[in-house]
Amino acid sequence: MLRPEISSASPSAPAVSPSSGETRSPQGPRYNFRLQETPQSRPSGQVASASTPPGTSGAAGDRSSSSSLPCPAPGSRPAQGSYFGNKRAYAENTVASNFTFGASSSSARDTNYPQTLKTPLSTGNPQRSSYKSWTPQMGYSASSSSAISAHCPSVIVAVVEGRGLARGEIGMASIDLKNPQIILSQFADNTTYAKVITKLKILSPLEIIMSNTACAVGNSTKLFTLITENFKNVNFTTIQRKYFNETKGLEYIEQLCIAEFSTVLMEVQSKYYCLAAVAALLKYVEFIQNSVYAPKSLKICFQGSEQTAMIDSSSAQNLELLINNQDCRNNHTLFGVLNYTKTPGGSRRLRSNILEPLVDVETINMRLDCVQELLQDEELFFGLQSVISRFLDTEQLLSVLVQIPKQDTVNAAESKITNLIYLKHTLELVDPLKIAMKNCNTPLLRAYYGSLEDKRFGIILEKIKTVINDDARYMKGCLNMRTQKCYAVRSNINEFLDIARRTYTEIVDDIAGMISQLGEKYSLPLRTSFSSARGFFIQMTTDCLALPNDQLPSEFIKISKVKNSYSFTSADLIKMNERCQESLREIYHMTYMIVCKLLSEIYEHIHCLYKLSDTVSMLDMLLSFAHACTLSDYVRPEFTDTLAIKQGWHPILEKISAEKPIANNTYITEGSNFLIITGPNMSGKSTYLKQIALCQIMAQIGSYVPAEYSSFRIAKQIFTRLSTDDDIETNSSTFMKEMKEIAYILHNANDKSLILIDELGRGTNTEEGIGICYAVCEYLLSLKAFTLFATHFLELCHIDALYLNVENMHFEVQHVKNTSRNKEAILYTYKLSKGLTEEKNYGLKAAEVSSLPPSIVLDAKEITTQITRQILQNQRSTPEMERQRAVYHLATRLVQTARNSQLDPDSLRIYLSNLKKKYKEDFPKTEQVPGKTEES
Repeated sequence: MLRPEISSASPSAPAVSPSSGETRSPQGPRYNFRLQETPQSRPSGQVASASTPPGTSGAAGDRSSSSSLPCPAPGSRPAQGSYFGNKRAYAENTVASNFTFGASSSSARDTNYPQTLKTPLSTGNPQRSSYKSWTPQMGYSASSSSAISAHCPSVIVAVVEGRGLARGEIGMASIDLKNPQIILSQFADNTTYAKVITKLKILSPLEIIMSNTACAVGNSTKLFTLITENFKNVNFTTIQRKYFNETKGLEYIEQLCIAEFSTVLMEVQSKYYCLAAVAALLKYVEFIQNSVYAPKSLKICFQGSEQTAMIDSSSAQNLELLINNQDCRNNHTLFGVLNYTKTPGGSRRLRSNILEPLVDVETINMRLDCVQELLQDEELFFGLQSVISRFLDTEQLLSVLVQIPKQDTVNAAESKITNLIYLKHTLELVDPLKIAMKNCNTPLLRAYYGSLEDKRFGIILEKIKTVINDDARYMKGCLNMRTQKCYAVRSNINEFLDIARRTYTEIVDDIAGMISQLGEKYSLPLRTSFSSARGFFIQMTTDCLALPNDQLPSEFIKISKVKNSYSFTSADLIKMNERCQESLREIYHMTYMIVCKLLSEIYEHIHCLYKLSDTVSMLDMLLSFAHACTLSDYVRPEFTDTLAIKQGWHPILEKISAEKPIANNTYITEGSNFLIITGPNMSGKSTYLKQIALCQIMAQIGSYVPAEYSSFRIAKQIFTRLSTDDDIETNSSTFMKEMKEIAYILHNANDKSLILIDELGRGTNTEEGIGICYAVCEYLLSLKAFTLFATHFLELCHIDALYLNVENMHFEVQHVKNTSRNKEAILYTYKLSKGLTEEKNYGLKAAEVSSLPPSIVLDAKEITTQITRQILQNQRSTPEMERQRAVYHLATRLVQTARNSQLDPDSLRIYLSNLKKKYKEDFPKTEQVPGKTEES
């Protein structure tokens, strides 16, 4: 049999070769795969612990596992007659050693493993020292470098790029090891590869797979270089190009895709690059997991780049969508504002929707209809919330159920038994969920209710109940869950299983009796306790109890004390625990055989669980939106060709502050699509820009928004340039980082973009900063993108004389006399008004209230007055410019009314009359232009 062998060297410690025992100094982290003949294989790298219920994470210490079954030591074979009898041995080696992988046959895979797989730096390049080592017990220890990652990464992504004339055509395939779903993508990208980087940032991968030809020494592709720069702490693996085989990829999809999603074959049969990527991905996942997926068991879908809006990772960080920039541990983020989900699946769906908002208005309105019904029907809201909160992580449950381990181990057995109980628990919630939804009215909720009518739920549950006890259910606590697993299978199905369970019960009773006798013997209040790590042990609390000589009897060993509580065991108890474990292994072995047979019977029906998983996660997210609305006065958004927000406020700021934030109006149309915002420091410009973006995202994911009224134009891209930090890692100063970010926006923005720019050009001198801002503004004005441009360069405001679609706005401040210091102070109103700011030298005023010496402030004022007199010129608009502006604004209002008006004839007549009056007011009357007559 063939065995690929991996050698991995940790950058922080020398590696030890198990074959020679010699220590070698690492030459940088690397993985080398090569074929050798061996009958051995490594254990399955299951992601989900057998003891950890879907949707929970194992705690540290004694609660880390619900079973203390011993696993064979590294390199050892299980003893004859122990669990599963005489099975083939497996090898576990230490970190940074050579690991062996079995290549056993599979019905869904061939046995040809990649011959040469290596990381990009397997040639000894010392530049990258952040690669993580693989440990058999824990799996990969790497975490994503993405600043927007708010969860433990478990996604593996394969990326491939076309060559020659097809360069720039990207194929991607990704699978979450905790969710049995493969997502395929293929799209054309430009030379910046912005779409690739953004998609990878959203996926937050554990590992990225690429072809070895992409990172050839001295000839690596630009795509590979950009990915390695942006994902410094993510594991990279390269495999031979021949394994990116589109024919093999199509075969995998035909073999593994469940019938309900088989239409994906029609979508991807000509998408050669995503097919090539999925071929390499599935081969590699089989390789590292040491397990295969059951035929017709995976949900495979194709996602084009046009289905969702694009938010780059820098914008996600600037807007604090998932992680707070000040403290990553608090939840003062958009995710924190909206996250009232009850299930891990709902939380994941909310996260992915925030990072990739919808662009289809019909889908968004269907979601909004659901949220509206949930807000209006309290019985439906609380009934659904009660049922949804009882669901476990259905996606992770599916991921474990559809995997077929290549080796029968104790962990594999325990995992299957546990997850079958979880499956029974999940299916028993289908009927309560249907009852809660029976009176819903909106199309989307009715559609989800219809999906619950699937008869396969009942078929699977009936098959399970023929084997599994009715009272077997998910319970909290490792001992409770262990008991459930032991007695999960009904009596009289297997005579030897019944005998083994009686033996186990007798041993547990003997342990309890022995501890009770010890308590009577020493007159101590002993009680029986259990942990997954220690098994059964003894605990005692010493409240108002004096121990003889302040010591426990010598019979007790392994004593630990926490405050006034003692934990210990005895030699006899250790022996009893070993007998208990041996009995438990026999029970698990026989139960596993029964469970495997049961699973083989229900595999053909298990596909309905994908629909259930989708239904539960979507309902959970919609309930979360409705819950957020009940805590604040949010309003349902509309979708037109105008961005209009009446009295909108910042959703995150509302959560932080004790009082409701100051609300402001926003109005942007195609005729006035460029807002220049000025105002003193700390007047609220940056907060306002973020507020607009957050409201736009909330609207496009189907949530209500914080405003009295809101209308949005669908944004297919959201760009921001907000931060002022430098970047040491890329050797970028503040100004260089500004230029990189604005260049990214200019390369990728289009007419359907929402662009937010805050104080561009402040990292260089004034003249150059104004020049750069002016040039950038002129370029963006050539687009129909909605742009908000906050600046301190007041000279920039005069661009409205040349471009009629520019609007000047400013944040008002008030001047208040400070009687105690006999000085004038600035009172910030945080109110947005039309026109440019009339405040002069507000930077000096801010400096004056700080601790700067008065003499410094006085000198600064004198110098500023001289410079202003020399270089600033008064630029006033002529009457002809004012006339053109008034006519332009009237025309755009009329066009907008024709497109979007839903007014009745009388109301429309009144609106047009008011529009005419406003036009006459805006029209310049002080100076008549020669040769022109005023038109009404």
